[in-house]
Amino acid sequence: VAALCSGCQAPYLVKSAWSQVGLLNSREPLEKVLTKPELADAVRSKLLLARDAKLFAETELGLKKTQNYESYVELGRSHVSYVVSAAPKNRLEHFEWWFPFVGSVPYKGYFNPDDAKEEAESLRKENLDVVVRGVSAYSTLGWFRDPILSSMLRYTDYDLANTIIHETVHATLYIKSNADFNERLATFIGNIGAELFFLKREGPSSETLKLAKSESADERLFTDFISKEIETLKMWYEKNSLEDRDQSQAFDENRTIQFKLIFDHFKNEVAPKLTNEKYRERLSEELAPDKLNNARLLLWRLYFHDLGDFDRAYAKLDKNPSRFIEFAKSLESAKDPEVALKEFAQ
Repeated sequence: VAALCSGCQAPYLVKSAWSQVGLLNSREPLEKVLTKPELADAVRSKLLLARDAKLFAETELGLKKTQNYESYVELGRSHVSYVVSAAPKNRLEHFEWWFPFVGSVPYKGYFNPDDAKEEAESLRKENLDVVVRGVSAYSTLGWFRDPILSSMLRYTDYDLANTIIHETVHATLYIKSNADFNERLATFIGNIGAELFFLKREGPSSETLKLAKSESADERLFTDFISKEIETLKMWYEKNSLEDRDQSQAFDENRTIQFKLIFDHFKNEVAPKLTNEKYRERLSEELAPDKLNNARLLLWRLYFHDLGDFDRAYAKLDKNPSRFIEFAKSLESAKDPEVALKEFAQ
């Protein structure tokens, strides 16, 4: 793979491949891990849940059958990798990297946090907005047999099942150079799939689902809010980010004012309506004007964008997950999957 890339990407890919091989070599068969007498009950419960969610995704939802999540890796750390995202300061547009097979993507992952920080500093020197985040799970898109990672076990039961289904979507379908569409599709199927999984597992009175629906309501509030704020800021950039002013102090100061407006709108209009205190506190911290930037806003748009077209398409297909997934696969041949989805949904 490294040989197919430009010289500057080759060292990165070689180092990443080496780390990936090391992680894969640390796998233990899940069935073997589950027989260990010293295994904590809480860990055993999470591993069984992940195994069941994977089976449900394949047999009930119609996602691709793989040998993913049939092994386990104890990482000894809270995150498996660290992802760098960037954007120009004067417009809401992803800075992208190109890789073989997946095409252009708006993020770059590192197994070593110091490497991620070094990349972030390099991008900041190019006057880009940057955000670095630790992630607990990722998909190799079916190229390798992805294990369950110890970092995933700190999720709630609902989030763990959702993540397993989300990543299985990526292994089933990944449209080259369409990261936004791929992530929203996986988010949508992860949400409906996790709900169906717990309905079958615990019944309609499921406490897990009650909590998840409460959290989903908070997430919808935030999604509606941030989508509108991003559109407003996008229009502001179009009016104010002329090339000869991009680097000006006045532009930077006015941009900070726009970020403060977003924070104030959240604090006054959205935060009081959120029921999850930890979620509210985390968003309040990330929306602080000194932390907010275009890269972070685009990251939210990537994962929390309006899923209305997916909802309408799903309803049009009688809310049948297997039919919906087959429809999603058909979009791989579309010139623009987003446009094709919207046309079908409407």
